[in-house]
Amino acid sequence: MKQRNIFIASAALLIIAFAVGAFFYKNQQAEQAAQIAKQNQMALVRAHAPNFGNADAPVHIVEFFDPACGTCAQFYPMVKQLMAEHPGKIRLSVRYAPFHPGSDQVVKVIEAARKQGQFRQALEALFASQHIWVQNHTAQVDLIWAPLSSLGLDMERLKSDMNSPEVAQLIQQDLADAKTMNVTMTPEFFVNGKPLPNFGFDELKKLVEDALLSANAK
Repeated sequence: MKQRNIFIASAALLIIAFAVGAFFYKNQQAEQAAQIAKQNQMALVRAHAPNFGNADAPVHIVEFFDPACGTCAQFYPMVKQLMAEHPGKIRLSVRYAPFHPGSDQVVKVIEAARKQGQFRQALEALFASQHIWVQNHTAQVDLIWAPLSSLGLDMERLKSDMNSPEVAQLIQQDLADAKTMNVTMTPEFFVNGKPLPNFGFDELKKLVEDALLSANAK
């Protein structure tokens, strides 16, 4: 009986030690990510990035996303709702991280639509139709034209602009910055330069709410 109690106590101590170790390891990872973000603000925020919301908002979310990413499409309306709940207090900058095969071509189309003042419309149309043009985690570029057809875009100009050196350079810059910021999957969020400690919308919301409280306290 005594040996059994010793065994149980030892197992309990091991579990506690493991939990404590995992907690400190996770905190250490979060601190390292925050240091990376702090040291690389230029890579995080670029003048060419599309922006939504008040330019002078106290809270700035930077999102690295992939238009072919299903989770990115799921988060999009939730982030919009979060911004709507705090009018004028949140600014969103979006950066490209086209990790899915073929997704870089879709980004080119979105940027070409942006030149016609239709960035948001094109992005939302493509998110809504992902089930059509994303197959086996691969972007099928020939299938994106139908979802975009209702936007009134000049399609000839769109196809010309998407292949411009300017758009290609922009994508390369975003990919280089994603690497610098240690972005390996999408969506990846930074709030006032801080990365999410753990992935999830609740974690994003908490980071935003903390930033809002901090801004109000100043």
